[in-house]
Amino acid sequence: MTDIQRCEIRPGHLVEWTLHPTTVEAAAGLPEDSRPPAYVQESHVRTARSVREDGLFVPTWSGTAFDIPGQVDIDVLQKALRAWTLRHETLRSGFRWVGDEMRRFTLDADAVALHREDVDDFADAAALTRYLEGRFDVAADALSWPNFIYAAVVREDGASVYMVFDHSNVDAYSIYRIPAEIHELYEAALAGRAAETLPTASYVDFCAIERTNADQIDETHAIVARWREFVADCDGKLPNFPVDLGLDPEGPLPTQKLMREMLVDDADAAAFEAYCRPYGGVLVGILAATALIVHEIGGQRVYRTVVPFHTRVKSQWLDSVGWYVGGAPIEISVAQAPDFDSALATVRAELRKNRLLSRMPLARVLRLLGSDFRPTSPDLHSIVSFVDTRGFPGSDQWQSMKAHALIRVSYGDQVCAWLTRVHDGLQFASRYPGTDVAHKNMRLYVEGLRELIVSVARDTAVPA
Repeated sequence: MTDIQRCEIRPGHLVEWTLHPTTVEAAAGLPEDSRPPAYVQESHVRTARSVREDGLFVPTWSGTAFDIPGQVDIDVLQKALRAWTLRHETLRSGFRWVGDEMRRFTLDADAVALHREDVDDFADAAALTRYLEGRFDVAADALSWPNFIYAAVVREDGASVYMVFDHSNVDAYSIYRIPAEIHELYEAALAGRAAETLPTASYVDFCAIERTNADQIDETHAIVARWREFVADCDGKLPNFPVDLGLDPEGPLPTQKLMREMLVDDADAAAFEAYCRPYGGVLVGILAATALIVHEIGGQRVYRTVVPFHTRVKSQWLDSVGWYVGGAPIEISVAQAPDFDSALATVRAELRKNRLLSRMPLARVLRLLGSDFRPTSPDLHSIVSFVDTRGFPGSDQWQSMKAHALIRVSYGDQVCAWLTRVHDGLQFASRYPGTDVAHKNMRLYVEGLRELIVSVARDTAVPA
């Protein structure tokens, strides 16, 4: 996981694909789709609108970059990109405002066409990077539709493909599946054979099912009561990362910076995983380590956070592109769990108690709490996330195909940290407020995390 500045962009001839103007025109006249937006989609778009009304444009796209080797047939690549787009209904579904309500519209698959534009030859990688970032900011805007774009930088020995989407369409699981799927579709089209892909379930259908279920609870539900208690313990807010970030409460939304590095190699990651397995795995270990480390940095006696979990609880959603993510609140008292083993046990108990809360959209809960959560930042809360990517198709080829998951680093006062298990180790990436204080404390956090993981992996003992 990285940003566009660090994804090995190389010069070449730039080609772009967006939805064809006739497709966009057809969408403008569509009737309302009765399937509503997911709560997470609505919250995301409303947040973007709120921040924009405050005078700040905050790009929130994510995407993927990867290489296709050899001389690339652009017509065949276009067929592959269209075929992939048609597999995922959310990409041909958007929203329009009716008063203060978001209403969905959805195109039929046969109405979808891609428009290709040969942009220019770029001889300078830095100039190409600047162009792509600006282009993606506009083309994958949360408040516009369509809100995704594909691009390829073509060279004699291959092409680098970039596929970028507003967050309302995708999550990490969606992104990680794209390189292998596009490779399969491209190679099949090139060979004139049918691609070895199965039909995918629709995220738009999931949105309707999830929202129907969420609307059945009210403010008396036990899930709402647990969140009410958690928010009260966080002084009426959702939690940020509990170290000093150098924020000015009265100041503007700060710019963010990216921190990205390999934490440990495969051997240390595997040993740490083995140590944590009896307690539930690496996520438990990372959260336990984080509780101890932030206590060392800032003296925080209780570590409270919202843990992201995917909501693809049925196998039909596994290959579907969409934003299948919920959050569960946990709290770890360092006084009651002063060492790594006791912290592991505490995190395991907290996750067992609260994980099912992640299946209820947080935006629905906040609405029922009746609090004024008018967002002033694109992130409602900080996160520390873990994904093991080794089981994703083609992940063992990611290094050779220069595959990256892309995140946009722009503005925000929260810390979002992603730990990703790849075949060669455990990677850390975070966007955080770009202050000197935040940089210092995030470095302390990363080094503390590395030290603890290595210590557990090599000595099976936590440092004193």
